[in-house]
Amino acid sequence: MTTVYDEKKGALNVTLVECFSKVSQVRNEEKDGYQAVQVEMPKTKNKIVKKEFKVAATELKKEDEIALDIFKIGERVSVRGITKAKGFQGVVKRHGFGGAPKTHGRKHDHRAPGAIGAGYPEHVIKGKRMAGRMGGVKATSENVEVAYLNKESKLIGLKGAVPGIPGSVVEIFVK
Repeated sequence: MTTVYDEKKGALNVTLVECFSKVSQVRNEEKDGYQAVQVEMPKTKNKIVKKEFKVAATELKKEDEIALDIFKIGERVSVRGITKAKGFQGVVKRHGFGGAPKTHGRKHDHRAPGAIGAGYPEHVIKGKRMAGRMGGVKATSENVEVAYLNKESKLIGLKGAVPGIPGSVVEIFVK
């Protein structure tokens, strides 16, 4: 993330996303039974990520570069990515539980969830908020504003935070 200055809005906190992708394959109704475009992005020096997007119709051909011309400053987009994984977390961090009092007979259970069972049906009910793995799931940020475009450097600045860690692959959808 960085700060971009706008004459009208002032300082804006933006996430810079480097956009470099090209079409690696075009699927069509006659050959494949559906319409889609497969896009490849170089993630590191030796690793290439490929994603396929279903489309109604397209003029794109194999080896075409996907340019930033489809975006405009001020436009709203959706951004999808894998959230930052936080590992195994307790109920206070994972679900925002308040914890137990620090005094009055308590020793080592300040951040414990408390009672989890039920009198009936005599087992822990599915979906009970308990400790477990947190993050590392697919998430979508809706209505993210495009605040900055640099077509030479292939950079797009999205206002606010987007899901993922630095270096991860995100998908940007024009609404």
